[in-house]
Amino acid sequence: MFRAVLDLFADGRIHLPPLSLRDIHDARQVFREMSQGRHIGKLVLDVGDGLGGGTVLVTGGTGGVGSLLARHLVAEHGVRNLLLASRSGPAADGVTDLVADLQDAGAAVQVAALDIADRSAVADLLTRLPGRYPLTAVVHAAGALADGTVESLTAQSVDDVLRAKAGGAINLDELTREHHLSAFIAFSALAGTLGNAGQANYAAANAFLDGLAARRKASGLPGTSLAWGWWEHSSGMTGELDAADLARLRRTGITAMPTPEALALFDTARADGKPALVPAHLDLAVLRGKDAEEVPPLLRDLVESGRPRRTRTGTGTGQESGPAHLPARLAGLPAAEARATVLEWVREQVAVVFGHTSGASVDVDEAFTRLGSDSLIAVELCNRLNASTGLRLPSTIVFSYPTPRELSDHISDLLRPPADTGTAGATEEDAAIREVLRTVSIDSLRSAGVLDLVLACAEAPGAGCAASAADESAGADELSDLDLEALVDLALDDKR
Repeated sequence: MFRAVLDLFADGRIHLPPLSLRDIHDARQVFREMSQGRHIGKLVLDVGDGLGGGTVLVTGGTGGVGSLLARHLVAEHGVRNLLLASRSGPAADGVTDLVADLQDAGAAVQVAALDIADRSAVADLLTRLPGRYPLTAVVHAAGALADGTVESLTAQSVDDVLRAKAGGAINLDELTREHHLSAFIAFSALAGTLGNAGQANYAAANAFLDGLAARRKASGLPGTSLAWGWWEHSSGMTGELDAADLARLRRTGITAMPTPEALALFDTARADGKPALVPAHLDLAVLRGKDAEEVPPLLRDLVESGRPRRTRTGTGTGQESGPAHLPARLAGLPAAEARATVLEWVREQVAVVFGHTSGASVDVDEAFTRLGSDSLIAVELCNRLNASTGLRLPSTIVFSYPTPRELSDHISDLLRPPADTGTAGATEEDAAIREVLRTVSIDSLRSAGVLDLVLACAEAPGAGCAASAADESAGADELSDLDLEALVDLALDDKR
């Protein structure tokens, strides 16, 4: 009978019960699950440091952050078997010194070159692990960037980012199910939690990692996703950032974490046990200096409690008094002075975004492309303009109005439409009525029974006599589909 059972195992018709390796700190929860019969197979408590004592796989392990983590695992956690996987593998810069340092510290190190999104390559890598040191922990730190606004994203730029993060995570999740892992840690990023201009593809990839960790945890498997903020140490993905890029990051309220602090947060997050955590360094002073609309929704409660009351009315670069402070500043100014004020304000916003010391250094007739504009800068500038004007300018505005002067003139026209000089009745009172009408919704006009009257006012003189009843009905339907601003403009323009 014993031989027959062994034959069944050999044929793959029966299998050993699953083995779940759990940290000794989770002993209370483990025994509770056992007493309630909620487990399947064997539950084993790991009395080590939580990484299982076998081989630890680090994807992206030869990169800037990956190499720092590898040294930390060996020096602080006593890991003695490391498998560092990356696209470059042994050809990566500095890998020879990295391996030598790790070996001097007492670790056995393997370096593999592979695409972590290549399922067959990953499967082959896992089969070549030494029998004495089976895989016991995974840290997925591989990633790629292909930044751009949503309009500029291509199938290739989306695929490149998703493959490295999400594709690699899927392979590791599925191919390690037969391994008794004590840790499965994915390096996500704050872009997936808060969003970030020009990184829709990157945000999606990181949000997937957060969801995967939660699913693994709910299934009784180890799973942690760390939505990292900004590491001070330059890595492959941040090594090409220039001074303007770094300044833009600081303006978001996210500041760089020194390496010791980041690694300490790694240890804290790993010991916490929650599936999704955000290790990041926030500059609350910067966040509290922003308008509420500019602060990511998830952070608003965090900063509102300490937000100072702001009463400034100067001409600084911030949005001093709400999301439409510029129109308030322009109210009552003569037309020429208002246009000059808008131009000076636009120069200040451009100076902030492009990294100039002041607006005076910005040539108002120089093209944004000559100033160094890219899609991310265009998005940030657009967001700043919208926050201070209450307008909804598209992110492509700098391409439609390619110099600060042209952009300023356009904003001036939107905020202060040219006065109507065609009739004697074009007075300030008319302008005030127009602004009031813009605040009335079409539903309100319809419920008050005056929508038909407004639509009738919008008809060109004599049009009703020349058109059939069917044409009138169709015209009314088309007009009712217009938004209120277009409807008011049409009505007032045709009655001049």
